[in-house]
Amino acid sequence: MRLSIIAVGTKMPPWVEQGVDEYARRMPRELQVDWREIPLAKRGKDNNARQLSAKEGEQQLKAVPSGDRVVALDVKGKRISTEQLARQLQSWQMSGDNYSVLIGGPDGLSPACLERADTRWSLSDLTLPHPLVRVLLAEQLYRAWTITVNHPYHRE
Repeated sequence: MRLSIIAVGTKMPPWVEQGVDEYARRMPRELQVDWREIPLAKRGKDNNARQLSAKEGEQQLKAVPSGDRVVALDVKGKRISTEQLARQLQSWQMSGDNYSVLIGGPDGLSPACLERADTRWSLSDLTLPHPLVRVLLAEQLYRAWTITVNHPYHRE
């Protein structure tokens, strides 16, 4: 199974890159995580948030590999626990499908991305900055995987 994380924004602060790299390094071969960055749409006086997220969303959707199932991270999405994520990972691995997870930029995901999504998840009721979401998602994917293999990283 391949899992693509398609995130808006490049040139992340070093702490974001270090955090994502640390958890990516820990992931097993059987769970490939492919991180893809989409540049922010050019900001200017005449742009509004809707136009910017539409441009970014268009690029995100182009980056989704053909045939992938899509998960949109959205504050209004379904809240899931780490244990539910672990069960979801197992289900995905058994399905043989590949998945793409979309992380929006400062203006969120475009309506087109939300429409394309097979499911929407919320990582928190809080509005989180998109760089922090990357680290949080990387850690939770690793933690969920550890649950599936009874690794001691996750404790209840």
